[in-house]
Amino acid sequence: MTRRTVRIAMNGVTGRMGHRQHLVRSILALREQGGLDLGNGEVLWPEPVLVGRREPALRALAERHGLTEWSTDLDAVLADGSVDVYFDAQVTSARADAIRKAVAAGKHVYTEKPTAGDLAGALDLARLATAKGVKHGVVQDKLFLPGLLKLKRLIDGGFFGEILSVRGEFGYWVFEGDWQEAQRPSWNYRAEDGGGIVVDMFPHWEYVLHELFGRVTSVSAHVATHVPRRRDEHGKPYEATADDAAYGLFQLEGGAVAQINSSWAVRVHRDELVEFQVDGTHGSAVAGLRGCRVQHRSATPKPVWNPDVPATESFRDQWQEVPDNADFDNGFKAQWELFLRHVVLDEPYNRDLLAGARGVQLAELGLRSAAEGRRLDVPEVTL
Repeated sequence: MTRRTVRIAMNGVTGRMGHRQHLVRSILALREQGGLDLGNGEVLWPEPVLVGRREPALRALAERHGLTEWSTDLDAVLADGSVDVYFDAQVTSARADAIRKAVAAGKHVYTEKPTAGDLAGALDLARLATAKGVKHGVVQDKLFLPGLLKLKRLIDGGFFGEILSVRGEFGYWVFEGDWQEAQRPSWNYRAEDGGGIVVDMFPHWEYVLHELFGRVTSVSAHVATHVPRRRDEHGKPYEATADDAAYGLFQLEGGAVAQINSSWAVRVHRDELVEFQVDGTHGSAVAGLRGCRVQHRSATPKPVWNPDVPATESFRDQWQEVPDNADFDNGFKAQWELFLRHVVLDEPYNRDLLAGARGVQLAELGLRSAAEGRRLDVPEVTL
């Protein structure tokens, strides 16, 4: 087999998500398995070029993983004709300008979300990339979770009959940073730095709902800042100016309704950090990160409401676990493989910057809905 090297400028990989999921568990994992088999006698070999603002952190990261190429000069990296792909996992506020530079330099673009601070900016990126003729993709990792892959299998097999509703619960307690260190960076809680759970999570909910159940046609949301004061990475107190909880109601094309609660101020009383319950005329399912349980109508009990006596049955035990029936790879890595095949083999790929713009739109309308106290229609996004 011949080796085909693809050089990838990876910006923002000193951060938690960029380092753990994209560099280590995706690109370096591909190298550890000998590259990506393209199926045509070629193996794609990803060659990362680390990019960031902090030289000591980049140098340490490169040394830790045996890499030799890193730079704090994004312009110089983009000017390098041997670099094929630009990847962005920076803070949201820095992302759009960097993507514009990469597109202007003729690089294929793969990016975390949200892609921009507003819908106009997100659509501008999609138009620029399309006009330039570069390939572009947006990370949609939740679609590759084993639990949601099992849920997709159920949908494709007609298990639910007519899907009536989707209920999602996401979140956990993020410590305030005083007596225990916070698990998330402080910028997440400052609106002026692009923080907030709506701009972080509504783009995820948009593509999950869109791809599994149907396009979102309207949104009604309530947002809150439940924990108004926190401490940053240096122990300095600050005012939280961004929302840390959002309660959304989404009407879907086809008639189903989705309710999704997202919170960094909730304590977990469920099996996984995110769970979706789907109810249909023929059956129901509860899917999490990895597991998925079902209850078909033929095996649905007939509970009777009686608050005067204790429950005599375990409702959870009445559900059946969906078997794996497949080997599930890391979701970030699986999507990287699809995007790289799109770049080098021109295989179809629709999780692009236009799809990313839909996520930005839903977050924008969600915040507006909460501010105005009313339900808003979600127009279909086109170039």
